[in-house]
Amino acid sequence: MNVIVAGAGRLGTQIAQVLAAAHNEVTLIDSDDDRVAELEGRLPVRLVAGDACEPALLEHAGALTADLVIATTGDDEDNLVISLLAKRRFAVDRVAARVNDADNTWLFDRRWGVDVVVPAATPLISLIEEATGATDTVALLRLSKAGVDVIETAITARSRTVGHALAEVPLPEGTVIATIIRDGQPTVPTPAFTLRAGDEVLLVSHTATEQEIHAAFQ
Repeated sequence: MNVIVAGAGRLGTQIAQVLAAAHNEVTLIDSDDDRVAELEGRLPVRLVAGDACEPALLEHAGALTADLVIATTGDDEDNLVISLLAKRRFAVDRVAARVNDADNTWLFDRRWGVDVVVPAATPLISLIEEATGATDTVALLRLSKAGVDVIETAITARSRTVGHALAEVPLPEGTVIATIIRDGQPTVPTPAFTLRAGDEVLLVSHTATEQEIHAAFQ
């Protein structure tokens, strides 16, 4: 699948990493030249510097042959413009856009070319599931539709689990760790995996709350 991700912030970068790891062809766009330069050589994706709201830039990034465009910038207006261009000008089959301000949610519909609207608080792998419409990227993604929540927690230098193996973390009942993202790379967890600051832990649970997960790791 050919994917364009607009916005190389934390969320856009993670999405690009996960989709690239699933053997998709990913192009990541950002208007900040310094951000693009920072990511050079660190991501298994094609990086493009420029404004994704410009049709010429989107065409250069490969919009004419894209199967999926995901707008993840921090500006709702930009995400709407990118979505409209992707759908109306380039006839991209599937377009997903992130809503940063909940008050703007009503705008994000098919009139603006948006097939999938994703609230800012949506966990990473739920976002990927909704955006791609696929279940082979991460096998556990369908669980969120079967009454199982996907919960994300970030490990900081102050987290009490830093330096501890996963086997030492007392998880709430009915909870399993789906994956850990370290340095932008998704990793299959093992009981001996040692947590460090900067890790992002994605869990699935049918009983635990976000507060309980936070208490277990923080």
